[in-house]
Amino acid sequence: MGYAVVLGEALVDLLDGRADGEPVYRQAIGGAPLNVAVGVARLGAPVEFVGSVGDDVLAGRIRDFLRERGVGQRGVVTVPVPTTLAVATFAGAEPDFRFYGEPPSYGLLDADALDPALIGGAAVLYCGSIALLRPPVLAAARRAWSLTAGRRVFDPNVRPRLLPDPAALDGFRAVVAEFAATADLVKLSAADAELLYPGEPLDRVAGRLRALGAGAVVVTRGPAGALVAAGAEPVEVPAPAVRAVDATGAGDSVMAALVADLLLAGPPTPDGWPARVAYALRVAALVCEAPGGAVAMPTRAQVTARFPE
Repeated sequence: MGYAVVLGEALVDLLDGRADGEPVYRQAIGGAPLNVAVGVARLGAPVEFVGSVGDDVLAGRIRDFLRERGVGQRGVVTVPVPTTLAVATFAGAEPDFRFYGEPPSYGLLDADALDPALIGGAAVLYCGSIALLRPPVLAAARRAWSLTAGRRVFDPNVRPRLLPDPAALDGFRAVVAEFAATADLVKLSAADAELLYPGEPLDRVAGRLRALGAGAVVVTRGPAGALVAAGAEPVEVPAPAVRAVDATGAGDSVMAALVADLLLAGPPTPDGWPARVAYALRVAALVCEAPGGAVAMPTRAQVTARFPE
């Protein structure tokens, strides 16, 4: 089976809400790659998180959270800055994030901090998200990508507020193309696709990424499900109908389920990807029914209980 390595950011989300009629911010451990790592562990597969965390109390809570959920930390390094905060406000179930803390605690992992044996021994390597906007982490991800003999998975997880001008967007679009070219799996959201390739239909976006070299492409579409491009023609996979209260981490849970199944069941045939994605969408639906991201990641037993086959 082997293990997965998930490289990227860990931070603390402050979720906007109210208590006793007063505005409050509820603290939640977050960061898209951290969410993925926790999701993989909750679904029964071994996983190691690789990233940088601060040197404060909040960083200690991140480490405790990972340990309690069975995520390995051999690749976690401590850096002498406060933990980055992501303040989330909501329009319905969809979060809007603003980030606080400079330099960001998650952006100080460099290539020399990587453990080559840890990366090289992974059966699956995940890279992606906002950490790649930071040159040290981008260099680390590139080195990890070159070291692994396992399957490579990539998720751009674009945050428009961190791409303030067309030049920044063009630069990140080039990074997406670079990693997609040698990825076994690329997962992105419809919002990511629209920002990166404005006006292009999702099937064309998926085709563009596959033409670069990606083995399979999954485009999530929220309650509309997902588009899967792995065989001769793209396939639409519906999502279960649920009453969503918080979509934080939903896309990350899709990636977590796909990574876990790559470890537990091996790679599918091209025609087998839609079934894998259908299961991942059930995982995401369950995540949307609870507040938070990483804290809402379910076990397989919980998925089966909620969506009996």
